[in-house]
Amino acid sequence: MRIQYQGHASFLLTTDAGTRILTDPFDPAAYAGRMTYRTFNKPVDIITISHGHNDHGAVHIVPDSPVIIKGNGKFIANEVEFLGIATYHDNARGEQRGKNTVFVICADDMRIAHFGDLGHVLTADQAAEIGAVDVALIPVGGFYTIDASQAAKVTEQVEAKIVIPMHYRNEKCDFPIAGVDDFIQGKPNIIRQGSSTLEVTKGSLPVKQQIVVLEHEL
Repeated sequence: MRIQYQGHASFLLTTDAGTRILTDPFDPAAYAGRMTYRTFNKPVDIITISHGHNDHGAVHIVPDSPVIIKGNGKFIANEVEFLGIATYHDNARGEQRGKNTVFVICADDMRIAHFGDLGHVLTADQAAEIGAVDVALIPVGGFYTIDASQAAKVTEQVEAKIVIPMHYRNEKCDFPIAGVDDFIQGKPNIIRQGSSTLEVTKGSLPVKQQIVVLEHEL
């Protein structure tokens, strides 16, 4: 599988069969001056939406008519399995920012979890429903989502083999959130990829957890 980080919480996953899955597309125009990524404009087969905010649910920017997957439960599209798990955008059971869906994407004999705007450490039931994952795409910036220490806890809860941080402050995102260095500081097995793309197979997964920092494509 090819995992390409677009920026913010958006990834383009390309399976070995060529299916293109886009997570949480964002619309920079909705955040003038605060989000200066380029706009994604490529055709894809499937889009997953963790929640409806414009920095996560901007399906209108994507051309053609991809399959849209949102909400909780099991879904199948293009022979790829998706499991949506109900969570919250805050630590007050959604009273501040609403609901969030964690998606587990099952393809190429791997389980990739996209945590959207998760706002709390998982409950035991949520962790059990998600199960062990091979790759965790997880927010680390805090304020709107879990912060660095909470993200580390969540990756332990799901026994992630590869952790790819997302939703953090950088030169293209001026949101009041922390940068990625707060998450990786003091941790072992850090890989700065130097590009936006990671190629991963079941056989290439590490024995000990790795944190892979990708550059944004957009």
